Amino acid sequence: MKKILFFILFSTFAQSQTITFQGCVPLFDAQDFIFNKTETDVTGRGIYITTPVDGQACSGLGSCEFKLLWNDSASRWEFLADEGEGTFTAPYVMFYNETATIQKPPSLKVGTWVENIAVTNSICGGNLSSTNATLVGDLQDTVLNTVDFTKSEMMIFPNPVENFLNIKGDFVIKSLEVFSSSGDLVRSFTGNLNKINLSNLNAGVYVLKINTLNETKSVKFIKK
Repeated sequence: MKKILFFILFSTFAQSQTITFQGCVPLFDAQDFIFNKTETDVTGRGIYITTPVDGQACSGLGSCEFKLLWNDSASRWEFLADEGEGTFTAPYVMFYNETATIQKPPSLKVGTWVENIAVTNSICGGNLSSTNATLVGDLQDTVLNTVDFTKSEMMIFPNPVENFLNIKGDFVIKSLEVFSSSGDLVRSFTGNLNKINLSNLNAGVYVLKINTLNETKSVKFIKK
């Protein structure tokens, strides 16, 4: 894809999952693009790439090939377009989404896919939304998937919490992260902690993400 080239994609965690995307119609016409998970990066997140699209007009840009991946150094998901030959050595960042550190690519409901107008020259019509784009597939459509645990697995208390939140369970904690209801990371703690100080947190609903040695557990709580 030549100079202003661009976009698409989505898949999730599980095998052979695909995401269908349509968007930036002024540049790519009303075409559907299919993305497949090709590998997993060092953070455990998937890397997704389109099946090569040959023969579609793409507004004269040639074959459209796109990739979606997590940029760990920038702490964001990125929507990339190839340089023109199906390679991603120096791809174009068409959109990016800085929604916390979620493991799946965000859907249009989570965070904001910001149009990188330095590359698109504003041709795509602004940030991705349900009014100018469509994403269909297995995406992150909530801030965090929370799980109900039995008392033998995990307990957090008090809930609602005012100052200190206690965590008890039969697991070793590597780190704890607190996300707002909009998906922003607002607190992080490292070490095998069983109590965290949330006294400076604003009142509201949050998600506590507990990273253990073997898995990740998430649960909602209320800050008074």
